[in-house]
Amino acid sequence: MMEKQPYQSESAAGRGHPARSVVIQSRLLADGVCGSSRTNQSLLVRGDRIRAVGAREEILKTAPPDATVIDLGQACLVPGLIDSHTHLSLAGDGRKYAEMFSDSDEMMVLTGAMNMKKHLDAGITTIREHGARNRVGFTLKSGLARGYIPGPRMLVSGRPITCTGGHFHMCNEVADGEAEIRRSVRRLVHEGADYIKIMASGGGTEGTIPGVASYTVQELHAAAHEAHHFHRLTAAHCRAKESMRRAVEAGIDLMEHAEFMDPDDQVRFDPKIAEMMAESGIWISPTLQTWCNYPRVLELKRRRDSGAAAPSEERELDHLEERMEGRLEIMRRMLDHCLRERIVPGTDSGVFNIAFGHLDYDLQILHKVGFTPSECLASATRISAEAIGLQEEIGTIEPGKRADLVALDGDPNQDVTAFSRVVAVFQAGRRVWAGPNDASTP
Repeated sequence: MMEKQPYQSESAAGRGHPARSVVIQSRLLADGVCGSSRTNQSLLVRGDRIRAVGAREEILKTAPPDATVIDLGQACLVPGLIDSHTHLSLAGDGRKYAEMFSDSDEMMVLTGAMNMKKHLDAGITTIREHGARNRVGFTLKSGLARGYIPGPRMLVSGRPITCTGGHFHMCNEVADGEAEIRRSVRRLVHEGADYIKIMASGGGTEGTIPGVASYTVQELHAAAHEAHHFHRLTAAHCRAKESMRRAVEAGIDLMEHAEFMDPDDQVRFDPKIAEMMAESGIWISPTLQTWCNYPRVLELKRRRDSGAAAPSEERELDHLEERMEGRLEIMRRMLDHCLRERIVPGTDSGVFNIAFGHLDYDLQILHKVGFTPSECLASATRISAEAIGLQEEIGTIEPGKRADLVALDGDPNQDVTAFSRVVAVFQAGRRVWAGPNDASTP
């Protein structure tokens, strides 16, 4: 039986408590470093750090006599998963943006607390919060740090920078021109932003044009230059093909969506832009489950397979699958340009019907694109940690790293569906979820 521990945040757990030693053992270990899983491995965790990794007998010999032993049985232990694109303050319940943003900031904080727990229970131990109204994102991070609410480790952008009337303008960080953009970056940094998000094209916000770039190269460069001055990374929302080119030229660190969309809303792959992306080393978060409306695809498939789908639903499924295949073909062409090691999964959870707790959907789609299961694991752990600047802290199971760990029913180096079967979650050395039968409240 695994030891039951109440939830404590990383910072709360360290206040007034001596570091304890824990030995965690499982049949399989997928450390995120190599592409295969090892058998009968154990970890020695002291406090919030991994101190040793090795054969079960050796770890037990070197562990302190008072160490707690947690046996995960037949599970496979992997690094905590990382979601590089979330919107905690949005419910992912199918409402349009205008309806979601009619909620008060207080209701958005409550929505965020609910969503954080869903993600954590799904093995997602680190997230990037990619844009919320006013100070909602900062408030959620503060609540997490105080131990008031459970959730993944958070990197917060605060309010995304957007042009007048631009995508997510209702978050209230509107900036036009280089000077205003620089002021926005400074304001966000001093409020506590861990990185800077800028909307380089239109999006799903009513009245915006997804296929048209929102900022010039010079404006995007102003954001990147100012952010880098404060040692902050940048991420740019880029649905328009032209916004993708401008983001690369401006030195943006991570590109969201990368849809290759033209002003007529048609998606057309451009090999020259893909070459630019590969040469620049920009990171890419394609947010595939959102673009493909994957939750709806799965729902309709279940109805069709059970014989419950109406003719209109079968036609809808055919349309969605055709659209999805077009998007996947673009991803495959991107991989032809050696971009595989620069792609990180991001759910875009919160928007439309994209509910929290399903990074596994993005990994399933990456597998359809051509990633092996072990490449899916690497993208959600080691590569994502590099993309968000936390590679020294998380992303692999190695001595010295934070003890963020997930136990899966199955070997993710062989079976991509294993990501959907989480049986335990550890964060900063403490078990925060004990599987689907864990009905406790933090």
